[in-house]
Amino acid sequence: VGLSPNLDRQTMAEFSQKRGKRRGDEGLGSMVDFLLANARLVLGVGGAAVLGIATLAVKRFIDRATSPRDEDDTKGDSWKELSLLKATPHLQPRPPPAALSQPVLPLAPSPSAPEGPAETGPEVTPQLSSPAPLCLTLQERLLAFERDHVTIPAAQVALAKQLAGDIALELQAYFRSKFPELPFGAFVPGGPLYDGLQAGAADHVRLLVPLVLEPGLWSLVPGVDTVARDPRCWAVRRTQLEFCPRGSSPWDRFLVGGYLSSRILLELLRKALAASVNWPAIGSLLGCLIWPSMASEELLLEVQHERLELTVAVLVAVPGASADDRLLLAWPLEGLAGNLWLQDLYPVEAARLRALDDHDAGTRRRLLLLLCAVCRGCSALGQLGRGHLTQVVLRLGEDNVDWTEEALGERFLQALELLIGSLEQASLPCHFNPSVNLFSSLREEEIDDIGYALYSGLQEPEGLL
Repeated sequence: VGLSPNLDRQTMAEFSQKRGKRRGDEGLGSMVDFLLANARLVLGVGGAAVLGIATLAVKRFIDRATSPRDEDDTKGDSWKELSLLKATPHLQPRPPPAALSQPVLPLAPSPSAPEGPAETGPEVTPQLSSPAPLCLTLQERLLAFERDHVTIPAAQVALAKQLAGDIALELQAYFRSKFPELPFGAFVPGGPLYDGLQAGAADHVRLLVPLVLEPGLWSLVPGVDTVARDPRCWAVRRTQLEFCPRGSSPWDRFLVGGYLSSRILLELLRKALAASVNWPAIGSLLGCLIWPSMASEELLLEVQHERLELTVAVLVAVPGASADDRLLLAWPLEGLAGNLWLQDLYPVEAARLRALDDHDAGTRRRLLLLLCAVCRGCSALGQLGRGHLTQVVLRLGEDNVDWTEEALGERFLQALELLIGSLEQASLPCHFNPSVNLFSSLREEEIDDIGYALYSGLQEPEGLL
């Protein structure tokens, strides 16, 4: 059967185009294989792994730009390719062979050469090879990083605590004069800086502003049982209205639908901190500058001292809200959860880490500080906060393994692997509330970027330090 000339030319053109594209793909794959195979010979296994990571990054960029994106397939393939690289053993750099490091000696005269007077030139002294650079182990690098980037000078910690305590006293006096009808408890500064869990700088303090609620007039409702269906939160419900009608409690002015609204209370205090407090006078008294942060929905005070900069987070709290004394915080939540109270698990988590370390003289808290400092110094890991890293250390810390200082490097790599596994599943359950996924707020692109940075760090941990 004959084909028309036009149809035949069209078919051949399509075939040539497809085959050219296939050859281009095969050529790119062959070139990548050739580069990686020769890189293993020249650079060694570790260098080949690094080159492989870079090659995959370029390949992934080209694939995204030239082909329609199938999110599930692309994400799965990238994790699998990097998983193969993670399995490559990481070898310590070896010194060059002796044949390359020794000086080249002059050749001995050939026996068959004619004998004769030889000109005697100046004697060349063999040059000794310079000593190879000192290669530190991961353990030694971690300890050096801890000394340089984690440890906070004691004088800086003392100054930050003094400023936070003075601000707490001034703010408590102001609240009592501004809102005499509202019973607040003692303002208590605290947080990671007070628990030895602050890394790098004494730049953040939590200031708890507890509400004193009448016993018997308030009860707690889990967030999952409200219209918000949010497992992170609780609702504070007003009870005993038939015996103590609305208005009997000074906190009734903040009720919305029979529940104590954290949103209304936050708005009242934010306006007071921004417009009513004489911060210049307080700052002059304390020898620093203080001003409320208007860019954040949280209640934040910025403090600038000649020797440090400090952020004080004012946290309105309902203390002793449950049997294990967990806190409920007034937090700027969105949507249907706007009037609920966020459950704060930091005190419980810090206490658990301290108990585990006290039991076996372990280094769990030191590992947490190292991870916080690493993520703080790496822009690609900036989305990983203290809350994420605390869950990782708590999960590892419950295992009966070696937690001495000598095993700190091994635990560090294990934490990176656990983070990568959680990112692959896009799930990091809260240790004390497994129904809460701490990765739920991360976008797919952020998870991909964090995972790739951690894979690279797992191949070359020194690059994170």
